[in-house]
Amino acid sequence: MAFYQQPPYYNPRIPFSGPIQGGLQDGKSIIISGRVLPGANRFHVNLQCGSHSEANVALHFNPRYEDTDYVVNNSYLNRTWGSEERKYESPFAQGQTFTLQILVAQDKYKISTNGRHFMDYKHRIPFTQVDTVAVEGMVEVNSVAFQNPAGFIPPQAGYAPQYAVPPGCGFPAFPSAPNYTIPHKTVMNGGLHPGKNIVINGVVNPNAKSIIFNLCYRSGIAFHYNPRFDENVVVRNTNQMEKWGAEERFGGLPFHKGQPFQVTISCNPQHYNVFVNGKQEHTYKHRYTKLNDIDILEICGDLQLTSVQA
Repeated sequence: MAFYQQPPYYNPRIPFSGPIQGGLQDGKSIIISGRVLPGANRFHVNLQCGSHSEANVALHFNPRYEDTDYVVNNSYLNRTWGSEERKYESPFAQGQTFTLQILVAQDKYKISTNGRHFMDYKHRIPFTQVDTVAVEGMVEVNSVAFQNPAGFIPPQAGYAPQYAVPPGCGFPAFPSAPNYTIPHKTVMNGGLHPGKNIVINGVVNPNAKSIIFNLCYRSGIAFHYNPRFDENVVVRNTNQMEKWGAEERFGGLPFHKGQPFQVTISCNPQHYNVFVNGKQEHTYKHRYTKLNDIDILEICGDLQLTSVQA
């Protein structure tokens, strides 16, 4: 059975409420990427049966920042809240970016935070009645994305258009598509400069071997960031004059197969800082120092993109 791939909501104003086209199915995921505001006291994500104020809420996911940080899960049925399920742990820090994935299973929601399983919530209201996702509270949202059940093959999967390859970048050059076709290219007007941040949200494919993020200039790759799942490493490098430099391979692999991620590449005067799911993971000293010339972001490999801000 094929399910329609709904486009993401980008940078919605909070409070936000949007329809889930086609509703929920077993195996479908909703992936929310954003940032908890500094000094936040709470926010919530609801999976609702309708968009009106008294709609039943199948899942109420509610991080709270009080004397003790904790998360409340609950359901709202016939204008009455049920019994709370609490976890006294904070998956998201105030002022930090986050990725939340809610995976629909037959008997429960499986909730992952920043790429790691956080908790389960057994269904109290049939998920087939859910048709709306809502976000409210002290939070900014970059994207609300939808991932089809495992086994669903989008119509264009496996199709790689043939385009001219730009010098120094081993990826086809083609304009950005609104559904973030892989491989993906974004042109960054004016290039890089200290203080520039690039934020990429997506999901690693379940059987991923490799994903690649390249910051390119006209004739080379200034920064090659390459998580390799078969080697359990992230390789960093630079390609100048059609030659690769020495690889940097130290540090862990902060990506997980089948899980959402948020990568932030922060350009500093002497180096790049790379944050994955809000945590700084790697630093890479500039080898190509003409930052203004670095004006192309290339993304390819075994992943789905939900948003790119560059």
